[in-house]
Amino acid sequence: MPQFVEVRFKGNRRDFYEWHDSEPLREREPVIVETERGVDLGRVGAIGQVAQTKCDRCGGCAPAEPTRAARPAEHAEGGDEASGALVASADDGNGAAPSPPAGSGGARRVVRRASVADVRAAEELRHGEEDVRRRIRERAVAHNLVMKVSDAEWQWDRKKLTVYFTAEKRVDFRNLVRDLASQFRTRIELRQIGVRDEAVRLDGIGRCGRRLCSASFLTEIRPIGLQIAKDQHLSLNPAQISGPCGRLLCCLRFEHEFYVQARKRFPKEGKIVQTARGPEKVLSLDIFRELVALRGEDGTTRSVPLAELRDEVERTAQAAAAATPPPSQGDAGTPSAAPATSPTPSQPVAATATPRRRRRRRGRRRPPPSP
Repeated sequence: MPQFVEVRFKGNRRDFYEWHDSEPLREREPVIVETERGVDLGRVGAIGQVAQTKCDRCGGCAPAEPTRAARPAEHAEGGDEASGALVASADDGNGAAPSPPAGSGGARRVVRRASVADVRAAEELRHGEEDVRRRIRERAVAHNLVMKVSDAEWQWDRKKLTVYFTAEKRVDFRNLVRDLASQFRTRIELRQIGVRDEAVRLDGIGRCGRRLCSASFLTEIRPIGLQIAKDQHLSLNPAQISGPCGRLLCCLRFEHEFYVQARKRFPKEGKIVQTARGPEKVLSLDIFRELVALRGEDGTTRSVPLAELRDEVERTAQAAAAATPPPSQGDAGTPSAAPATSPTPSQPVAATATPRRRRRRRGRRRPPPSP
């Protein structure tokens, strides 16, 4: 049975492959894999069931698109903005669609383990990509294109050069692609990505002093809204809860489920609870220390551990139930509690007699007829 593996490339880009050799692969091992056109070098990120779980959660697999010069915008993996791609060849300068993935059953294969010479060749390509990015930026300025070239990535066999950029609007970069294809003499792919995807590719240090969550351990980037910050009782000032990319912090989504589950064990803020000191209002909660801040009717405040507060509220409720007198027979709803003057069929109802008396009185008060 083939081994299912996850292979990671530059900029936290990943893909999934099959290994058909008897000796299994190990994590962080460099391998040569099949791509749309040619081969590329990457490192094994996960193997076995872990890789299969990541593949099921990815949702990036899609049917092949028809051949055309420009593809419509599509959502990048884990991104929050639309991304588009246009592919051009150095031979004819026209758009070309990628070939279907090779391998049995439509699954790509790991060609072989990478040698020391293969890894050295990949490192040499990485050292020259910064110069390539500067040259592409100069050509974009020459074509008057409002775009920010974020990164450039060579394929290991130098048969494709992928350029990642960000822009506020859609950019018509067909002329730029033809210019770059004639300059580098290879297949050029320009891909528009969102600011979150740019942060994943470039990596960096967050305001917490650690590596960005999206570039270190998060396998997917999910949408984040202000409601998540409200559930965690954080400041709604975007400058205080935004990351280096200018969007809301990814850790807000990562920690949201913990806050939701933890607050279910605490009373809601603003609720009135009956304690041994009488009714007290819940001011604030400390879910990490498990403390509840209360304020009494006299204005005094105190902090009580959650376990003690539960016991105190329970004892107060039991004492109040014990002090309540049992209900009498009259309150029990027995037949003897019925009113003794209940109307019978032989007696007229008072509600019907009152209007008759009023009509008679009104008739007596009428003035006598004139002669």
